[in-house]
Amino acid sequence: MTFENTLSFAQQLDANDTLKHFREQFYFPRHNGSDAIYFCGNSLGLQPKKVEDAIHVELQTWRELAVEGYFKGTNPWLYYHEYLRGSLAKIVGAKEDEITVMNALTVNLHFMMLSFYRPTKQRYKIMMEAGAFPSDQYAVETQVKHYGFDPTDAIVEISPRAGEKILRNEDIVKAIDDNKDTLALTIFGGINYYTGQLYDIPLVTNAAQKIGAIAGWDLAHVTGNVPTQLHNWNVDFAVWCSYKYLNAGPGAVGGVFVHERHANPSTERLAGWWGNDEKIRFKMEKGFIAKSDASGWNLSTTQVFNMVALKASLELFDEAGIQNLRAKSILLTNFLEFLLQQLRYDAFEIITPANEHQRGAQLCLFFKEKGKAIHEQLMQNGIIVDYREPGVIRVAPAPLYCSFEDVYKCVKIISEVLNTN
Repeated sequence: MTFENTLSFAQQLDANDTLKHFREQFYFPRHNGSDAIYFCGNSLGLQPKKVEDAIHVELQTWRELAVEGYFKGTNPWLYYHEYLRGSLAKIVGAKEDEITVMNALTVNLHFMMLSFYRPTKQRYKIMMEAGAFPSDQYAVETQVKHYGFDPTDAIVEISPRAGEKILRNEDIVKAIDDNKDTLALTIFGGINYYTGQLYDIPLVTNAAQKIGAIAGWDLAHVTGNVPTQLHNWNVDFAVWCSYKYLNAGPGAVGGVFVHERHANPSTERLAGWWGNDEKIRFKMEKGFIAKSDASGWNLSTTQVFNMVALKASLELFDEAGIQNLRAKSILLTNFLEFLLQQLRYDAFEIITPANEHQRGAQLCLFFKEKGKAIHEQLMQNGIIVDYREPGVIRVAPAPLYCSFEDVYKCVKIISEVLNTN
């Protein structure tokens, strides 16, 4: 498509958008009496309007049925996490029994590593991208320490080449092969939070497994943003949060994928009542027998009120379709990139890959100076984006609720702010 740098062109794109009505399903923060331009779904998604009624349903069940709400009511709580698996399976490309919902992102990462990071004296290293999100860094660091290894030796961090900000696929594959005798696990972020680079998940997964390592993924910035095929790509495990593109609210419950070949009672794990075989769960006997699917990793009673917003949001994803959202997202982000390239380009650099298949909804603008001040000015002008040290403003138009006119107005204000600096 040939883009035009005009408001009327943006409005025409919106008029042609078959997903535009989903915007009305969300609440926007307000700025000077109007909706703010919200490009921060990569940190926290907006609240779906249907969440309030959905929470009321469960409050009513609790009020009227109390403990019987586990077995009766509109959505019997005993099975609440199962209501989410079908929608998530479509988004991440998995079988329903390869999905479970529980805990929070980093908790789930630790649980998966306790199952799949089984170091030996020979094979004990974990590979990840340099500059991964701090939570992942801390999780990996403490896991290797737990087994008595030195993080400076046991953790292999892959950095971009000198003068570059993006990791090359061939460098990741080479690094894996270079460590083929000692590598136990790879745990990359599907999309790097700082650069916005979408890694080649099937390529890296295959390279890791080829040398005998386990391939795990943190898909916090991928799930609900870019459709995946975790089952077909043979990914061993993946974890994600639900408060970003999945719009499930602050601190929302996390998600887990475990490939069906691992989801059997013999796979080691930390156990809890909710992961025990349901046929004997209420016998209250000793001896943990895991459910033979991903929910065999569940520990505690389903967090009903921490799943209500996710259930409501996933209903919108079901209606819109993740492939349709991805198509709109590519167009939105390409339009954003086109408009940004018309600006005083020496003020910043777009460090996110230009290839639309190597990124999601996020473009990262690197400012050599005044990045934080420019971010604050954008916020004061009703453009809600976020800032990450050093010098990056992340701009993420989520396709469920962002419009092409939003993109046009955002870049216009960015231009005005740059002209004052």
